[in-house]
Amino acid sequence: EVQLVESGGGLVQPGGSLRLSCTASGETFDDYSLAWFRQAPGKEREGVACISPSNGTTDYSGSAKGRFTISSDNAKNTVYLQMNNLKPEDTAVYYCAAVPLDYTDYALVSENFVDYWGKGTLVTVSS
Repeated sequence: EVQLVESGGGLVQPGGSLRLSCTASGETFDDYSLAWFRQAPGKEREGVACISPSNGTTDYSGSAKGRFTISSDNAKNTVYLQMNNLKPEDTAVYYCAAVPLDYTDYALVSENFVDYWGKGTLVTVSS
């Protein structure tokens, strides 16, 4: 089993930056890719970014590409999401998720491939 704990959310002004962290415990990074999803008020949850810590491969949604960067510190079992140039439409609860390596290519397409979820951290972008 994998436990995921997110941190780093908060209130930020448009154009600002935040870095989210997700610390994993239990099974090792070798068996899973880790992804960030988000759910805005009144909308479905969507995939944002994914990383395979074992080889560093990353993937991004269209809305994240160019503004968000996902990275991992394998020694700390932690994945980060650096978010720059934030917009009000980025306001959402951000969730960390563990996806089996075999389904990495589908991680951002459907949350059905997620084995484990964190509880989420709220990001609010507002002036």
